Amino acid sequence: MDLQNVFTNSHESLGELSQERPVVLIFLRHFGCIFCREALHDIAEKQDKIEANNAKLVFVHMAENDIADHYFKEYGLKGVSHISNPSCSLYAEFGLSKGTFGQLFGLKTWIRGYQIKKKGIEGSLKQIGDSLQMPGIFILFDNKIVDSYIHKNASDRPDYDKLIACCEIN
Repeated sequence: MDLQNVFTNSHESLGELSQERPVVLIFLRHFGCIFCREALHDIAEKQDKIEANNAKLVFVHMAENDIADHYFKEYGLKGVSHISNPSCSLYAEFGLSKGTFGQLFGLKTWIRGYQIKKKGIEGSLKQIGDSLQMPGIFILFDNKIVDSYIHKNASDRPDYDKLIACCEIN
């Protein structure tokens, strides 16, 4: 995979960024997804810690950049770097597949969705992107994947602190 030719909304090369410092690369589901919105909420709470560890936060999404900017701003992630990938080709390059019925609509997913909704995070019927696409998180450094979290279900909630810990400066 050639990260040198993958660019963020601000024209930064993912390869060059990963040579400078660790990159926390977060592949989102569509912005209408309640689990995507929970992830944005969670990452917003961790953004200072990520940046304090000298890591660069980059999101991958399936929307147009101006639409994505709206959602990032809504969750306090204004100005964050991101990559628009409506074709999901980058998702596939990182090994992220389309979800099965059970991964997307299974009982565990419904229960977690209900729990999130009770906390005040709402989903939307409006899909911006492929609703079958599964998310994932990768820690990149020096053009290599040094850690990752591949969702088994759309409703999985990663241990962000564990992932961020691999970026800590010793």
